[in-house]
Amino acid sequence: MISLASLRPGGMAPVTGVLERRDTGFFLKRKDRQGRRGGGVALYVNEQLESMELHLGMDEEPTESLWVKIRGRTGTGDITLGVCYKPPEKDDQADETLYKQIREASCSQALVVMGNFNHPDSCWKDNTVGHKKSRKFLECVDDNFLQMVEKPKRNGLMLDLVLTNKEGTGVECQAQG
Repeated sequence: MISLASLRPGGMAPVTGVLERRDTGFFLKRKDRQGRRGGGVALYVNEQLESMELHLGMDEEPTESLWVKIRGRTGTGDITLGVCYKPPEKDDQADETLYKQIREASCSQALVVMGNFNHPDSCWKDNTVGHKKSRKFLECVDDNFLQMVEKPKRNGLMLDLVLTNKEGTGVECQAQG
């Protein structure tokens, strides 16, 4: 089983690279927001799991995303995890770069993508949206992913998503706080 936790964009001190957390049994992998202080994305990985950071679309415009492949145990496949934050004010090119990374990662046998994609007008039950930008996101993930978060978490909005391309990945979602 893999447990997922996300950090709010404003909750990280500015440090780059991989930090080791021996006291908790986890490694912290992170990608800090470029061009300003604070923010970014992070993922804690159990130190008993073999993992490596993937560099998807790094020659493109920078996105707030982190991609990590976790080696499966004997008899199970690898799982690719993506942690993303899409600021609401980003332009279309930044959105396309993120969607390209998601499409590239979706070639993985098992993929879990989580984060705040800032599409408050999306209705996941009906697969409907109110804006063009949200429509593009829905088209990117609609045919290939299952949405694992079932209830809105912030002011009745479903901003934080956990998407997977395969049932039975061993990923569990539980609301915290």
